[in-house]
Parts: sequence; structure tokens; C-alpha cells
Amino acid sequence: MKSPCSPLLFATLAIFFCDALVVLQASQQSDLVDAHNAARSAVNVSGLVWSDTVAAFASSWAATLRDQKNCALIHSGGRYGENLWKWWGSPGLPAPPATDAVAAWVNERADYNYASNTCAAGKVCGHYTQVVWKNSVRVGCAYVQCNGMNAYLVSCNYDPPGNYIGQKPY
Repeated sequence: MKSPCSPLLFATLAIFFCDALVVLQASQQSDLVDAHNAARSAVNVSGLVWSDTVAAFASSWAATLRDQKNCALIHSGGRYGENLWKWWGSPGLPAPPATDAVAAWVNERADYNYASNTCAAGKVCGHYTQVVWKNSVRVGCAYVQCNGMNAYLVSCNYDPPGNYIGQKPY
């Protein structure tokens, strides 16, 4: 039986529904996992694995931020831990690799004091603590181009979530 749907129709729908969605290839997924796991290894925490289920959630939320919130960094409030990152540049600049988001989060380590489980005064370090949260075992990320601007947003989600008040990440 011949399908009523043509490959051209699917391609057209993919372009329509995925406008400005940067599809993460397997190598990019691996790079994101490796970037997370390098930080985790540095503090003797087991590595994360990629989850397509968690990535689907990240993609859905990133698309919502792009389409309805002008790429504002607003947390989903969903069931997963979540880190968000946004880059913007002059027109014509190439998109940064998604791993730049992980690097930015990991750089917060300098502002985290493990002994007191606090951030330095006036600093943020919760993205870093989520990256290295020992009970998180799965990660999924999405990468979108913001509508009408040379800006990109990365959303990574973690299962199970971390950053519980009063608990150390590892």
C-alpha cells in the first residue's frame, strides 16, 4: 500500500516546524556529554549518559522559549534539573558550539565553595553544581536559534534533578 505522504511533504513540515532549531548530531550529543563528564570526573563523580527522552523535553522547552518568550532565560519548572545559556553576537558571526554553554557553567566552579556549599558573594554557581550533581545520571540538551536575531539558546536537562537546598552536589 502506498503512503499518502510524500518525502517532500515531510521535508516541508520539518522545515516549518523546526525553523531555527539546530538539530544536535550524534557527535554534538557526545561532545556535550563529554564536556559534562570532564567536569564530573574532576570531582570523582560518575559520568552522565545521553537521554533522548530528556533531550525531547529540553527541545520542547527551548522551542517554547524561542517562540513565546523571545529566548528569555526562564526555567521550565519541569521534572528535570535544568541549565539554560544564551549567546548573542553581531550579525554574521558564526554560531558557537553548544559545548560553550557547558564551559560557561563549569567556569562557575571558581565561585563555588564546597566546604560551605555556597557561592561567592554576588556570584552564581548553581549551574556548575547541577553539572556535577552526583545523583543526576542522564542529560539531554537542545540548541535553538532565537527568532530574528543572531542569538542562540542552549537548554540542558538532568535526570534526576539536583540542586537541593542544604545538600552538597557530591
